Amino acid sequence: MTLSVRAPWLQGPDGVVSALKPGYHNSGMNISFHNKTIKHNSLGFIIIPPVARFCLRQQFSLLATNKYINQCLILVISIKCLIIIYGSSCSRAVQTSQYLAVSFLILAGRRVGSFVPRESLWDTVAGRVADERGAVLGHEVGYCIRFDDCTDPLATRIKFLTDGMLVREMMVDPLLTKYSAIMLDEAHERTLYTDIAIGLLKKIQKKRGDLRLIVASATLDAEKFRDFFNQNETSDPTRDTCVILTVEGRTFPVDIFYLQSPVPDYIKSTVETVMKIHQTEGDGDILAFLTGQEEVETVVSMLIEQARALGRTGMKRHLRILPMYAGLPSFEQMKVFERVSRSVRKVIVATNVAETSITISGVVYVIDCGFMKLRAYNPRTAIECLVVVPVSQASANQRAGRGGRSRSGKCYRLYTEEAFDKLPQSTIPEMQRSNLAPVILQLKALGIDNVLRFHFMSPPPAQSMVQALELLYALGGLDKDCRLTEPLGMRIAEFPLNPMFAKMLLESGNFGCSQEILSIAAMMQIQNIFVVPSNQKSQAIRVHRKFAVEEGDHLTMLNVYEAFIKHNKNSQWCQEHFLNYKGLVRAATVREQLKKLLVKFQVPKISSEGDPDPVLRCIVSGFFANAARFHSTGAYRTIRDDHELHIHPASVLYAEKPPRWVIYNEVIQTSKYYMRDVTAIESAWLLELAPHFYQQGTHLSLKAKRAKVQDQ
Repeated sequence: MTLSVRAPWLQGPDGVVSALKPGYHNSGMNISFHNKTIKHNSLGFIIIPPVARFCLRQQFSLLATNKYINQCLILVISIKCLIIIYGSSCSRAVQTSQYLAVSFLILAGRRVGSFVPRESLWDTVAGRVADERGAVLGHEVGYCIRFDDCTDPLATRIKFLTDGMLVREMMVDPLLTKYSAIMLDEAHERTLYTDIAIGLLKKIQKKRGDLRLIVASATLDAEKFRDFFNQNETSDPTRDTCVILTVEGRTFPVDIFYLQSPVPDYIKSTVETVMKIHQTEGDGDILAFLTGQEEVETVVSMLIEQARALGRTGMKRHLRILPMYAGLPSFEQMKVFERVSRSVRKVIVATNVAETSITISGVVYVIDCGFMKLRAYNPRTAIECLVVVPVSQASANQRAGRGGRSRSGKCYRLYTEEAFDKLPQSTIPEMQRSNLAPVILQLKALGIDNVLRFHFMSPPPAQSMVQALELLYALGGLDKDCRLTEPLGMRIAEFPLNPMFAKMLLESGNFGCSQEILSIAAMMQIQNIFVVPSNQKSQAIRVHRKFAVEEGDHLTMLNVYEAFIKHNKNSQWCQEHFLNYKGLVRAATVREQLKKLLVKFQVPKISSEGDPDPVLRCIVSGFFANAARFHSTGAYRTIRDDHELHIHPASVLYAEKPPRWVIYNEVIQTSKYYMRDVTAIESAWLLELAPHFYQQGTHLSLKAKRAKVQDQ
């Protein structure tokens, strides 16, 4: 098998460089799907040996023995942009980034940045790289995520950071002059800030010919990225500035099983499939994909009951059932990596966090429900919510690949093959399905006033842009000419938060409650503060009620945080009260970072001394656009377009007498549209604190807002 790359500086006698497929260390084969093979059809591939399971020093020695490694290195150094497609069989990006990073460090002597859309695992990745290089984390190797900067400005040479933090660095250093190379991992996720960073990096490369960009993914549309970054405006392929390279991993075949007919309940089918595998299949752990925390916890509870019943029948092999989702406390997440005895089979019930973020050894059987949760924005209703949608084919194949890491595996898809064929090839980028207010704010802070002319890889809908401009104008971040205001707009842009949270924080001094608002804003950045173990559900709910207040979720979170501080951040106290200790510690860290920004902007340090009204009014000053009124039908209606909403069952207001007016942080969609993080307010506050929003709207739905408020 020979593959080639279009790289004119490496041309041999026949015009291309050929690289033989490595034959040592069992390079394996592609995943098979009913005798069908997924292949990359790009022109131009080079294969580098599958040595990711070795430490960095061993990798260098192994790579040096390959006759084409010098050509590969020259390729990396010589072109402006390298698109890497790596096999789904391993955490390839870490090793690839190390190897490429060290190459650049040797030659350029500057910093290398590696960024990814998610921040949950960067401290682990950076720690692993530092350990392999014999370095101290935070010195030569460091990471920078939201509210946590573990780097040395002078000493750090390999820096792991999120896409959002990279964009923020561009606000200070527009040309990224401290970096010789940037590597983007998991590029297929196409988050808001990934797309902003991609567009900005393209502009930077036009001014900095020495900056190298490496884009890596296992499921990337490589041709689209190549066409976007390629600066060759001629028909001469030898002038291409972007090349595609593949890294073949060691994979094993995975048999795919489809349902003969659709099932009405994939949750029940997941449980049935797990039990069937356990009773009829050989050794190997099971990984089941579901859409969210609630489904995961439901299936975990059902499986525990099934396992107990099976144990009473005398079956010798036991099940260890473990949940896995982003908001799970870290000590609970780590349980999925623990080894178990041969008499135990692990069952990991996970969201799509287990699709690409982590590698769990021992998984042989995969169950794919065929759905996932995405954040989607409807510009017509101006509601952004989490919705359950079918997975893409790329995601489905990623899930299947989790079963072929260490040996041949099996994937059970809880949908038909016909349904799979109708799935979209890839997931819609966030840029085309999200509230664009943060995007516009960041671009304008970077000096890009005409955001409509910005070179997006996937241009956002025009109506979404208009809605975002309207919201930013209402918050005071933009003037009537859509320019960033001074100082408010620039200050909002400096916060690594949703603009509504930033406005709320900046106004907190005027309302005399900056201390309370700091705590609330910090707590709202943490998922799953309340821990509800499946075997202690009633007890946990009873304890959690001690923190609840009639005003709603925001002040309830404030009570939790203040109690945590009062008890000296004690982990035992958190365990007794079924609270996420790591999450609360994180909230304290976030609060300190936000406090520094308030000090910078001279927002006075002041407390409301237990008076809830200033705190509630301050929340309204930031979230006035997210207001809803109670309707005679028993549901809530948005002020903007009369859209029906309901209070989420997790809210402290759910079982109480419905307040007439509420504001909320976000909406999620399941069988209904549910408001999360809900607080009761007075309707008069909306007219008092946001008269411009309720009087000056030009949209037909906006003209009626003032009348709706005054009628109550």
